[in-house]
Amino acid sequence: MSSRLAGALLVALSAVAFGSMAIFGVWAQDDDTSTPALILVRFTLASLVLVTVMRVRRIPLPPVRQVLPVAAMGGIGYVGQSYCYFLALEHAQASLVALLLYLFPAFVAILAAVFLRERITLVTGVALVVALSGTALVVGGGSGRPLGIVLGIGAAVIYSIYITVGSVVTRGLDTIAVTTIVCVAAAVVCGVVVAVLGVSGHPASFPASASGWSSLIAIAGLCTVVAIFAFFAGLPLLGPTSTSVLSTLEPVVTVVLATWLLSESLTGVQAIGGALVLGAVVWLAVSQTAQNDTVTPV
Repeated sequence: MSSRLAGALLVALSAVAFGSMAIFGVWAQDDDTSTPALILVRFTLASLVLVTVMRVRRIPLPPVRQVLPVAAMGGIGYVGQSYCYFLALEHAQASLVALLLYLFPAFVAILAAVFLRERITLVTGVALVVALSGTALVVGGGSGRPLGIVLGIGAAVIYSIYITVGSVVTRGLDTIAVTTIVCVAAAVVCGVVVAVLGVSGHPASFPASASGWSSLIAIAGLCTVVAIFAFFAGLPLLGPTSTSVLSTLEPVVTVVLATWLLSESLTGVQAIGGALVLGAVVWLAVSQTAQNDTVTPV
């Protein structure tokens, strides 16, 4: 097997794993799992695996001055994005939420231009217009409560800030160490949130059956740990541009699985809008990633 083919298979595995997270999230919520409980279990289990990997591979932690901003990324950015994402699933179709989340490359391009002084080229500008036009069709072309739509877009906005900040504070750091710090910080913050909710008389609701716990374990193991490791294993073999393009399989996987397993469906207008969003993301990936060295997984 050639290295590029192996890389493509690994990145595709990552996209499938990430893309299936919405399905497991809906199943966990159907088993009366609250969002705080879901996120706490996700990041706690993922942290245990990642810390073990770091110890086995003897990967050192960065200096404290570098750990703190990365921890803030996890405790604030990743937790905020996850809350918006899983809360959105309670108010909108998984397929709609997945397409809205994939607005983040467009938002990253805008933030990079404003705060990192990166130039928006003609190609990037056209791709942004196409992506936003596609989003308007996705949002206006079918069902989805306003709160779910706002939360889905909010997840994309927070994630774009997370990536923009991360491109600065994680420069030169080991990717496994960064991922571990992010997940541990997120687990700590989620634990505090669950504890505060419990003290205030609003305890987090954990799964009521084995199937619910299976969904949570799948979110932590398959959709977080396996997805991240497969992504970073495939990236050097496939290259950043091809990796970015192939990663757009993620929302496609979510839409297909939601149609198959959750009996969801997109209207014709939403399908056209989704195609425009994904087309714009591929365009952005090809035009921008060729100029950069790194790609960040969802």
